[in-house]
Amino acid sequence: MFMDTKAENKTCKNCSKDFTISAEDFSFYEKIKVPPPTWCPTCRQQRRYSWRNERTLYRRPCDLCQKSTVTIYSPNKPFKVYCNLCWWSDKWDPASVGRDFDFTRPFFEQFRELQLEAPRMALLNKNSTNSEYTNHSGNNKNVFLSFCVFDGENIMHSNWVMKNSRECLDCSFINEKGERLYECIDSKTSYQSQYSVFLKDCSSCLYTYDLRGCNDCFMSTNLRNKSYVFRNVQLTREEYKEKMKEIDLSSFEIREALNKEFEEMVKNVAINRYVISERNVNSTGSFIFDSKNANQAFEVDQGENVKYIYGGVDLKESYDIYHAGYNTELCYELHGCTRTSNCQFCHLCYDNLNISYCDTCQNSQNLFGCVSVKKGEYMIFNKKYSKEDYLVLKERIIERMKSTGEYGEFFPPEMAPVYYNETQGNLYLPMTKEEVLAKGWQWEDNLPGTFGKETVSTANMPDKITDVADSYLKEVFACMSCSKNYNISQNELLFYRKENIPLPRKCPNCRYKRRFDLHPKRQLWDGSCMKEGCKNEFKTCYQPSSGVKVYCDKCYNEVVY
Repeated sequence: MFMDTKAENKTCKNCSKDFTISAEDFSFYEKIKVPPPTWCPTCRQQRRYSWRNERTLYRRPCDLCQKSTVTIYSPNKPFKVYCNLCWWSDKWDPASVGRDFDFTRPFFEQFRELQLEAPRMALLNKNSTNSEYTNHSGNNKNVFLSFCVFDGENIMHSNWVMKNSRECLDCSFINEKGERLYECIDSKTSYQSQYSVFLKDCSSCLYTYDLRGCNDCFMSTNLRNKSYVFRNVQLTREEYKEKMKEIDLSSFEIREALNKEFEEMVKNVAINRYVISERNVNSTGSFIFDSKNANQAFEVDQGENVKYIYGGVDLKESYDIYHAGYNTELCYELHGCTRTSNCQFCHLCYDNLNISYCDTCQNSQNLFGCVSVKKGEYMIFNKKYSKEDYLVLKERIIERMKSTGEYGEFFPPEMAPVYYNETQGNLYLPMTKEEVLAKGWQWEDNLPGTFGKETVSTANMPDKITDVADSYLKEVFACMSCSKNYNISQNELLFYRKENIPLPRKCPNCRYKRRFDLHPKRQLWDGSCMKEGCKNEFKTCYQPSSGVKVYCDKCYNEVVY
């Protein structure tokens, strides 16, 4: 044993703020035989953020077949990048770049050299059809410019869409069987709805917030099992239909006014439960479902005995995980890993057992310090060893890493294969270029996108979708927020026509940012119930400065149910 079992206060090596390692934390670190962290939980997550380019896409030639390839690595990145077909093929051998470990040099320095030699997978996108422009996704059909989408069909400009959803555009966090949704967030098993947040088992709801079991509702909040509610007033079916006929939803001008009304309703009328947490036992965080002993957890389904989790499904006995899951157990400091067991300090590794300090390794077991290994076993720095030699050498390297202060920490941001402003870190924990460079981290000056190439000005775009001819598929538009150019695809236009939605005036990234801002943050603040007369206090996912109404469980249930 090498660690204490009592709670201990530490000072973060990155931000210099104090943080506490609990006795429970120490027990976990002892179980997986790693030293306690030297960075605080927030900085550890920022370090993992710095490795996740989720949605910044480029084109560059595959370094094996030379075909133009969609990838998360810009042409100026110094790595070999293979298209997915080549990467999974037998045309190259990961062991060909294997090398011995040099005990006179730091581990991370040598690992960086291996990264530069081993080819990287252009995108993490598996078992999909006609879904070239998507990342961190799998088992899809006709998915375009969408990220973290699984088992979806005809999904466009969306993120985190799971479990058999189809016909969704500009949606975020659709967790199960969403269909014909537009600009919907944090919803489940809902149909033909638009501009809505927190829907479950709903249909034909527009500009609604926190509805369950509802249909045909408009500009309303906090409803349960209701129909034909218009601006929070109960109507008959006939009255509701007449009211809806008066609103020309095909008009962009009308829609803009409705968007402002919706934002005011969310801020001034809607009542929020202090956290989103359902069917959990002894758990803290937000967006936690069907979990037990999940603490400091955000966007977690089916977690058990986990802590410091940011986006995960089906996790057990794991700490410091970012976007990982599906039967993952005894893992620590992972990013973008699925179906893994007893794995630590890994990036983009799927279907693995007993691997540590690995990057983009798949279907392998017993690896240490490897890059882009497929179906490997007992390898260190991509070099094959016997089982006995592997175990001895691995322990020697770990002891060396402990002496240099490298062991027990995730990969440093300065050696990430993507740069900070390309990553999710720039959204969740933004920094200026000067701040990033001052830390020794990297910044991309040549982000993709064109400006000033528009062929139709925003002012000249048709107000109504009914006036949009097919010729607009050839036009180039400029985002009214950031001025970046964008266009409309044929499938996108067909969706707008089908659902009576005017052409968007913002680019996909700015539309994503709007949804990002509406989704509660991955953080907890001190708060108190805002219902008059209640003095309950709690940790809440709603920042006090947001101005929204936040209630404790008791008061929320009294008002909403």
